[in-house]
Amino acid sequence: MINPFFHNKGPLKLDKILNSIKTETNLENIETEVIDIKDLVTASTNDISFFHSKKYEIVASTTKASYCLTTEKLSSILPKKCIPIEVDNVLVATAIITSMFYPDAITDDFDINTLGIEKTSFNSSVDHGQNILIGQNVKIGSNCSIGHNTIIESNVVIGNNCSIGSNVIIRNTLIKNNVSILDGCVIGKKGFGFFPNKERNIRYPHIGVVIIEDNCEIGCGSTIDRGSLSNTIIGKNTFIDNQVHIAHNNKIGENCIIAGQVGFAGSSTLGNNVMIGGQAGISGHLKVGSNVKIGGGSGVIKDIPDNSKVMGYPAKDLKKFIKENKWYIKRQ
Repeated sequence: MINPFFHNKGPLKLDKILNSIKTETNLENIETEVIDIKDLVTASTNDISFFHSKKYEIVASTTKASYCLTTEKLSSILPKKCIPIEVDNVLVATAIITSMFYPDAITDDFDINTLGIEKTSFNSSVDHGQNILIGQNVKIGSNCSIGHNTIIESNVVIGNNCSIGSNVIIRNTLIKNNVSILDGCVIGKKGFGFFPNKERNIRYPHIGVVIIEDNCEIGCGSTIDRGSLSNTIIGKNTFIDNQVHIAHNNKIGENCIIAGQVGFAGSSTLGNNVMIGGQAGISGHLKVGSNVKIGGGSGVIKDIPDNSKVMGYPAKDLKKFIKENKWYIKRQ
């Protein structure tokens, strides 16, 4: 499920899409209407997708998209029913087309539609502090509380028995039951997605949401960005310490424990029962398996298989790390 809140301006004619990215690809039936832009996994008939790295060749080879932005080298991997649209820079072309379908997803200006909670139906149903703002299309379950100076912007769903702290900002987020969001968190803002350009950097629209499953806790001052063309997900019973940053499209599994000041680049996946020590960094587009333990201060720059224990930069098997640093450990 991609963001149910942003309005899709499609369908758009294929001719208009091709003109916007100035591709030299010549296609028949340019009057065909394209319904949406989606990732390779969720795309279906009459959708357009994108394929920019051979790392995704398995899902690219089975995509159900009718059209796909790609390069000449990668186009042969796509299934026969998916028509390749070859471009010089796949991600820039994807950004341009996503902006056409979802122009409201580019900026993250403050929500002008908020009201003081005392002017809403939540005034009597939610235990709340002072100076609370609530946007439109917000749902809050039973037995919930909201702290002082918090803004629940439009398009947020909060389940039952949830605690939202003070000085919190939430938008484009689906929160399940029994979740605690501690003071100072920012959840659901757009991610750090853009393409450098000498004249003006090209912003990448983020049309996903943040989904926080049951029984999670998000520590003080943490930031969780919404997804770009997929969602950012925090699995059930995962506890996140203070000042953690989780970038767009990350998928955190169930029963994970993430200590303070850990940083995630975009589009990585963690399995279940993962433990990460403080100030570790997880690079983007990686897969960390289940039952993995990552030592504090480590730098993860490649995939980690299930049941591994790693530490260091770059993160390596814990026994190997200890052996290589035995001289230092003895001095402590």
